[in-house]
Amino acid sequence: VQLQASGGGSVQIGDALRLSCEASGTMFSTTTLGWFRQAPGKEREFVAATAGRGRSTYHADSVRGRFTISRDDAKNTVYLQMTDLRPEDTAVYYCAADPPNIASPGRLWKYWGQGTLVTVSS
Repeated sequence: VQLQASGGGSVQIGDALRLSCEASGTMFSTTTLGWFRQAPGKEREFVAATAGRGRSTYHADSVRGRFTISRDDAKNTVYLQMTDLRPEDTAVYYCAADPPNIASPGRLWKYWGQGTLVTVSS
């Protein structure tokens, strides 16, 4: 399975940005996909996930109401729509796939993309 993330960039406080992650080599529609992020000097943290089949979505408390994960099975792509961006959202964002279950910690997710940098400044 290969994951290719894109869409990062430098934005200002309050701006919006959409990240994309295209997957290949997997039964996309049945695969749980997620986004994680790692800020400079901090540990990687969960951002959001979307379950295969059941289509449940989960968002971290820190982004709920501002970020939305979605998927387009026809395009084998998962998105992270980010709005009202804040400096604390600055991080490298990674897409990941195929955890044992949707609530699994990052170290248990099987596949990872290369990351895309989001920088939010005033």
